[in-house]
Amino acid sequence: MDALYTAVATATHGRDGRAVTNDGKLDLDLALPVELGGNGQGTNPEQLFAAGYAACFASALGLVGRAAKVDISDAAVTAEVGIGKEGEGFALKATLRVELPDSVDEATGRKLVEQAHQVCPYSNATRNNMPVELVIE
Repeated sequence: MDALYTAVATATHGRDGRAVTNDGKLDLDLALPVELGGNGQGTNPEQLFAAGYAACFASALGLVGRAAKVDISDAAVTAEVGIGKEGEGFALKATLRVELPDSVDEATGRKLVEQAHQVCPYSNATRNNMPVELVIE
């Protein structure tokens, strides 16, 4: 694969530090969530992953919608990314909640969401690596 774009970010001090992109557009304090024993005073990698996955999946959905000539411009995608213990380490899981416009029937909506899941780079990266549940709301 020849990269068309490469994002560059540097994190220091892990989950209780800072993350900064090389262009300065993202500069965030990081903190463990309260649920994992932290103070919750910053964002965390799971939130960043959820935001990226939601945006990427929404774009993929738009792409397949346009190809199918179905207007899904008012669709919204919410990504829920969970982290938990698995064996000696930790693992992630995700749920993508897709809200489609009322004008899209259930069968068409399901087909478009499944197609988006096949073309979304985040979905392709996570496939067979972590569970991803697709929910149409």
